[in-house]
Amino acid sequence: MLLSPAPLHIPDGFLTPFISLVFWGATMIMVGLAISKTNKTLGERQIPLMGLMAAFIFAAQMLNFPVAGGTSGHFLGGALAAIVLGPWAGILVMTAVIAVQALLFQDGGLLVMGANIFNMGILTVVIGFGLYRMVIHRKIGARLVAAGLASWLATMAAALLTSLQLWLSGASRLEIVLPAMLGVHTPIGLGEALITVAALAFIERTRPDLLTSEKAASGGGRGWIIAGIIVSLLAVLLSPLASGSPDGLERVAENLGFLEIGQSAPCEILPDYTIPFLGETHLSTIIAGMVGALVLLGLLILLGRSLRKSPPHT
Repeated sequence: MLLSPAPLHIPDGFLTPFISLVFWGATMIMVGLAISKTNKTLGERQIPLMGLMAAFIFAAQMLNFPVAGGTSGHFLGGALAAIVLGPWAGILVMTAVIAVQALLFQDGGLLVMGANIFNMGILTVVIGFGLYRMVIHRKIGARLVAAGLASWLATMAAALLTSLQLWLSGASRLEIVLPAMLGVHTPIGLGEALITVAALAFIERTRPDLLTSEKAASGGGRGWIIAGIIVSLLAVLLSPLASGSPDGLERVAENLGFLEIGQSAPCEILPDYTIPFLGETHLSTIIAGMVGALVLLGLLILLGRSLRKSPPHT
């Protein structure tokens, strides 16, 4: 296998049906609110940026980086999406990314998809936006520090909530799984913070207005769109170099002895980010990554166009 599953992507079998349904309910409420709020505020020029953000986060999530103890981690992106797009559009982008990962690449279970979306796509967005908003009008240095802290805290909060879900599902005792999850995700959160700060520093140099508007992005020109596509494609091209070590949740599950209760997907489309007839090769991973990025780009543009606010009547 060239790539490990993304950190905190829970497979089916780890959570009970009851806990899974509880978080499906919470996720549907939040996504419904996000659709309602976005429908009132989304402008035509923001739509390409939503698609680019989804493609970039998906591509960046393919780049597993090694951390201590033979474990890997990688970017989640919720805080970055919230800071650039605002909380409601950020939730829609993260929901789309996690759903495509589960449905197309079998990365995360289907019954537990609601929990995965809530942990990684809602909680991280809320924390990221909440902390960044407090310093939104301060100097860039203070904003970058706040963004880095928000990214780290969002990762730790997602690990904490995942621990509680595993405990409530009887997968592991809380006093065992909680310190294990928080311990392994502490360095992963640092990696999240570094990537978020680097991305925001790049945006600050090219489109600083995206980081200082209370209502998030106002859109972008053609040069910005081209730059976003190039960066996403570069991330996909580098994906075969990603660490093959187990991710944080997989490592904890293996160490604590509940890895075997995980269930494989009932059907496989592009399993483990590969094209089936090409096998587990670098080319297969690159093509699968491009497919995923393009699917998300198109999906978010279509979603954005369906939600954009109507121009005022004259």
